[in-house]
Amino acid sequence: MASGNRSQSVQGLTLISPPLAYALLVMAAPLLTILAYSFLKDGYLTVVREFTLENYRAVWTDPIVRTIMLRSLGVAALVTLVTVVLAFPVAYFLSFVVSPSRKSMWLFLITIPFWTSYLIRVFLWKVILGYNGVVNSGLKTLGIIEQPLSFLLYNVNSMVITLAHAYAPFAILPIFIALEKIDRSLLEAGRDLGESRAMTFWRVTLPLAMPGVVAAALIVFIPTIGDYVTPALIGGGKIPMIANLIQSQMLDLDNRPLGSALAVTAMLIVAVFSLIFVALNRRFLKVRQ
Repeated sequence: MASGNRSQSVQGLTLISPPLAYALLVMAAPLLTILAYSFLKDGYLTVVREFTLENYRAVWTDPIVRTIMLRSLGVAALVTLVTVVLAFPVAYFLSFVVSPSRKSMWLFLITIPFWTSYLIRVFLWKVILGYNGVVNSGLKTLGIIEQPLSFLLYNVNSMVITLAHAYAPFAILPIFIALEKIDRSLLEAGRDLGESRAMTFWRVTLPLAMPGVVAAALIVFIPTIGDYVTPALIGGGKIPMIANLIQSQMLDLDNRPLGSALAVTAMLIVAVFSLIFVALNRRFLKVRQ
């Protein structure tokens, strides 16, 4: 029996070893390289291979870095909130209103934005919100405004709109899956006991759907905080986030040690928030069970 288990373990290790080696090569090697660079000194167009903690000291004490990091967290939190709030009604409609025979078609329609690249979608929002874009042209045609509105683009609001649209499918799907797992008899029992639909939703549906909500928030928050394209295009470079600062240090200023320290710090902060989301998800899963 023991030899059989050992042979199965060997077979399992043989099967997973190629993808594991590939993952280590593609992901672990660059991360370890960045980690190593973060403890080295910067020279003129070169890296001085001397150990130092000055890069992390600069990251944690520089008020500009602190401001950009807080802005990144704030924008990511706002995008996550807006995306989840807008995604929940869509997921609820799909789960409770749409007939089972049509749910596949609706899910197919939700995935249509994935057919185009993220960069193209960001450019489209720049066209929509631009000075002579679709929104301003439509308002001028209707006679609502005489001059184009200049506050639609190159601000935090336009970035939030663009990012919320880009990551909406990522939020809809996990919430929809959580809603689909809810036993409908629980909702019927709540209404039989005299609860209104609103109170049944508040006391039964929403708590049982929270694992999907937390998962959606995690899926949206992580890529949003490290987004580079949207602040550069929709923000016009006027509202940089942490990814833009890392790019500036790495490429424009050729300060790879400081850029690496920024990247490691950002990853640690994201890891802390991710652990909080995971802890919340486990808590809701226990309550659901």
